[in-house]
Amino acid sequence: MREPSLRVLLALLMVIIGGETVFFHLVEGWSWIDSYFFTMVTLSTVGYGNLVPATAIGKIATTVLIVAGLGIFAVAVQRFGFYAIRRRELKIHHSRHHSDAGAD
Repeated sequence: MREPSLRVLLALLMVIIGGETVFFHLVEGWSWIDSYFFTMVTLSTVGYGNLVPATAIGKIATTVLIVAGLGIFAVAVQRFGFYAIRRRELKIHHSRHHSDAGAD
């Protein structure tokens, strides 16, 4: 099974973050910044606890955000790390190749 690309994962994250921010703004009546902040804090598992959904639908949406969002967030972080390491390895390989060629 092919792993999702970093672009697909980032797009999914943006949809989740944007969608949940709008949702909490409309359902919980929070400001845009509070809605965004709550979404990011929940998604990253920091969970300060200063904002808590008061409505039943808000609580359900939070559990969906935790289950779905955390999985996508974790895979995106993993893929980004893999991409960064791979890029560094290629750069090291490229630099060694050029320094070996110059020694001849």
